[in-house]
Amino acid sequence: QVQLVESGGGLVQPGGSLILSCSGSGFTFSHYYMSWYRQAPGKERELVAGIGRTSGITNYGDSVKDRFTISRDNAQGRVYLQMTSLKPDDTAVYYCNAHDGWIDSWGQGIQVTVSS
Repeated sequence: QVQLVESGGGLVQPGGSLILSCSGSGFTFSHYYMSWYRQAPGKERELVAGIGRTSGITNYGDSVKDRFTISRDNAQGRVYLQMTSLKPDDTAVYYCNAHDGWIDSWGQGIQVTVSS
């Protein structure tokens, strides 16, 4: 059974940085495409960033390009989201996603709040 656990969220000031981590277990991590999504209050869940099985391919939502970086460590079964130049609009619950080509699995989500 796929299990995903996010960590690293919290409160940060505008312009600050934060690193989210997602630990995966119960599946062969290197076989899955990994992504980060977020959902702000009153808004739909949106893709933040995704990374291919061997880290060769990444893609980003337009609003986070050049500010966020996704990476993965297949040996450790972890995917990371490095967030810089954070803005109040980045405030949301961030979710880790694992996709095997057929099924999406989700973490429980972690709150990121950008506020002074």
